[in-house]
Amino acid sequence: MEQLSAGRKLEQAFEKLGKKNTLSFEIDLNTDAASLKALDAASDPEPGEEIPDEVAELLSDAKITVTVQSRKALDKSGEKDLVGTAVKVGTADGDLVEYRVIGDYTYLRADTDVLGKTMGSPLPDADELPPEAGAMKDVLEGKWVKFNTEEMDKAAEGQEAEGGPAPSLNAKTQKKLVKALRKVIAREVEFKTTGDGGDTEHVTATAPFRTLVTELFGEIRPLVKDLPTGMELPTDKDLKDAPNAKVTADFTLKNGELAQVDLDLAKLAENAKVKKLGLTLRMREGTKPTAPAGATTLDLADLMNGFLGGPAMSDAELGTSDLADESAL
Repeated sequence: MEQLSAGRKLEQAFEKLGKKNTLSFEIDLNTDAASLKALDAASDPEPGEEIPDEVAELLSDAKITVTVQSRKALDKSGEKDLVGTAVKVGTADGDLVEYRVIGDYTYLRADTDVLGKTMGSPLPDADELPPEAGAMKDVLEGKWVKFNTEEMDKAAEGQEAEGGPAPSLNAKTQKKLVKALRKVIAREVEFKTTGDGGDTEHVTATAPFRTLVTELFGEIRPLVKDLPTGMELPTDKDLKDAPNAKVTADFTLKNGELAQVDLDLAKLAENAKVKKLGLTLRMREGTKPTAPAGATTLDLADLMNGFLGGPAMSDAELGTSDLADESAL
């Protein structure tokens, strides 16, 4: 009876999220740099390919904040119903990258000093770029820039293999995926409920990792023809060496609504000397994504050529350049 009650409470909490028009949440990698270094070492990286200390520190402090707003309830929304989307990656030193999709434009800004340190080499100074670099100077100075989202999507389609753009994940396929997920969860996941008193309670979901993912991909595999082109699912053989330790997700509900999810992944580290490894998702009050004022327009030529420090090339030049040579990709 508890299994059904706990599972139903969790399902109802997600149904409430789907009724909202605006949703905001924050994802926090609950770990430390030492644990990430230990996990990397356990994967036996090639000499010189070890995770840099700067990257380990950055990932351990990083928080990703996402806000999505739609004209309709989210569970009834399609891509065309979205009014705005905002994503921000923050660290202890401030915001690293932020982008917003509002109307016809995508807005972007980044802390290039921190990005340069993370990449192991500093990015060019804005003063070093020629006038032809245009809005790329604003990118390097951490200012807001914008580009036409449709034009960028068309450019991305042009980079795909012949045969047209990849199919989108339609509503029918999404429903099949949700049905497959629910089927596996009902079969493999153990639910329990504990109350903190008052309006707060916890629902824990526990399952053996390898069994869960193997069963899940087994249910999804018949749907692969309906998934976007290029999406390959792992086989049972690929997953046979995955750890089968039990993983627990702790869902915090307040007044029946989802407030936070804590996922403990430390047991999946197996022999790595990991002190803590987890993931936390916190629900936040939704705020309307807005277009930042004063954003400079960044066209496709700027994006392709600005970091090279040279003038934008024409279409004819692009067609004969090394950048267009498939062997150089």
